[in-house]
Amino acid sequence: MSTKTKGTLVVVSGFSGAGKGTIMKGLMEKYGDNFALSVSATTRSPRPGEIEGVHYFFKTKEEFENMIANGELVEYAAYVNSYYGTPKSYVDQQLEAGKNVILEIEMQGAFQVKEKFPETVLLFVTTPSATELRNRLVGRGTETPEVIEARLSQACRESMRMHEYDYLIINDDLEKCIDSVNSMIMNESLGNKELNCEYRMSSNQEFIDKMKQELNEFWKGDN
Repeated sequence: MSTKTKGTLVVVSGFSGAGKGTIMKGLMEKYGDNFALSVSATTRSPRPGEIEGVHYFFKTKEEFENMIANGELVEYAAYVNSYYGTPKSYVDQQLEAGKNVILEIEMQGAFQVKEKFPETVLLFVTTPSATELRNRLVGRGTETPEVIEARLSQACRESMRMHEYDYLIINDDLEKCIDSVNSMIMNESLGNKELNCEYRMSSNQEFIDKMKQELNEFWKGDN
């Protein structure tokens, strides 16, 4: 029987519109005892209803830049004149408590984390096809055609590096995805990686190549 008590660090990324946030919400509702969703630090002001330490750790610009200088962040980036980053202390505390810590971050941050912590598990979420991705973005009804095309263009660029992740989740059935993510991470945590073969990138190369081609055709068609 495994004597492992420390948790596993997992980064979840995916195309905008692929449903990664919905999967994470369902994962915490159904299997929350196994996981901790990382709480980011930010320099932006709290929005109504946001709670310190629950939604974000709110910092001044000076505090955040001191965290950068002191190596206190797992990863960070600047968006629209505000900093966002993952505090290392929070991640370490949760891992030591035996929680599998999930960071839902973009590809740039994911590779920062992998470089600092090579044992990190990288998980990429995608729709079954590029057409389905576009349909979901349109179906939101909250974004302009220009924004949708920008997101598809970004997805095209991201598809060029999705093979660098460890595992692939194709979000075609939400409940199945939630169960699969839970099983996958628990197998990693307990040292049963061989049980995750079907989700490995190397097992899904044909799908990856097809997605790259479809997204590239969308991008060329819009330019």
